[in-house]
Amino acid sequence: MDSRRAIIVLAVGGFAYIVGVMQRTSLGVAGVAATERFAIDATTLSSLAILQLLVYAGLQIPVGVLVDRFGPRALIGVGATVMALGQLVLALAPDVSVAIAGRVLVGAGDAMTFISVLRLLGAWFSPRRLPLLSQWVGTLGQTGQLLSAIPLSIALHEIGWSSSFIGLAAISATASAAVWFGVRDTPPGTERLRAATFRVALQQLGQSLRRPGTRLGFWAHASSQASATMFVILWGFPALSVGLGYGPASAGALLSIVVIAGAVGGPVIGLLSARYPYRRSNVVLLIVGLTAAAWGVVLLWPERPPLAAVIALLVVLAVGGPGGLIGFDFARTFNPPASQGAASGFVNVGGFATSVALLLLVGLVLDARSDSPDPALLYSWESFRIAFAVQYPVVAATVAAMLVSRGRARRLLAEEEGIAVGPLWVAIVRRRRARRERRGE
Repeated sequence: MDSRRAIIVLAVGGFAYIVGVMQRTSLGVAGVAATERFAIDATTLSSLAILQLLVYAGLQIPVGVLVDRFGPRALIGVGATVMALGQLVLALAPDVSVAIAGRVLVGAGDAMTFISVLRLLGAWFSPRRLPLLSQWVGTLGQTGQLLSAIPLSIALHEIGWSSSFIGLAAISATASAAVWFGVRDTPPGTERLRAATFRVALQQLGQSLRRPGTRLGFWAHASSQASATMFVILWGFPALSVGLGYGPASAGALLSIVVIAGAVGGPVIGLLSARYPYRRSNVVLLIVGLTAAAWGVVLLWPERPPLAAVIALLVVLAVGGPGGLIGFDFARTFNPPASQGAASGFVNVGGFATSVALLLLVGLVLDARSDSPDPALLYSWESFRIAFAVQYPVVAATVAAMLVSRGRARRLLAEEEGIAVGPLWVAIVRRRRARRERRGE
């Protein structure tokens, strides 16, 4: 394999994903400005983000089938172009109905990007490197969130709504051009892993959905990523800037912590996934437990929580994104290469469908707490304290489903490959005993 060409493919694919994340999270930074520009309430604002994510989640399986049929390069390039059109529509939107159309296009283009990039990596790099590379790309992709959190916030203040979103459209168009000129689906001389027809691709999808490992990836993605996505996509910026009173500039800087902490935690999670492939679900459960605890401290703190507690929450949320990528690792290891696009698309539905539920519930609670369009009243911390608590029952349900799927996947693994994966505490006890025996104790 041409390692130089592989690095170029990795760089261009990673750049396209960074731009996709930037387009996806741009509304979160522009949420307060959108409330004022279109004279909308919290439920309507959340509907913009929800519709975008519904389109994103709803297209994941069809896009996965298309990736298996036409290859990742076509999907990434088209996706970047569609996102550019969406941001251009949003830039010129005279009212909220046109803005909705723009966010639909952004969601559709975004849906084509990440699973296509994962499929691209699978063609250009060895399976041994994929868990770590996937984490690196997923983590670096969150740089797009950093680009929307600080530069876009400044741009909205300095040059206004329309010019800011036209600039976002231009960046996405640049990413599309880079993909068409710099990326190929597979290395020269290797077989193209594409389904011969749509019928074959759909058959592969059905086979993937019947595998318990694919369903395990779905629920792992849902349980670990939803809270972070809900916060970053929309409600984090108004909660920090208005609810906790940090202001727009400080709120943008605080949200950048999610990117920085994710850049540190993502590779660590990738190494753990590669080294302990039969304990990946335990890593997901640990992340979910830490997230629940961090939210508990912030929401139960008398009056407003201290800055240290907020920062700790943001650090934990940062790990939720890389934790969700473990779901794609399940899709990869439990499915043959030719059907991994559809399997990854199904897994990706998990986190974003759950995020949609959280986005809507938080918006409904905020509106129920205040019928005033004034952001200071609508986005009060007391309202956010109650609204964010709706996460607990939703995420608990996804964890329960994940445990059920894990049990079925482990039973199938034992039946087909003779690999029995026992409880974690049993493995820890056995390892300690083995170490004592080696030391002669």
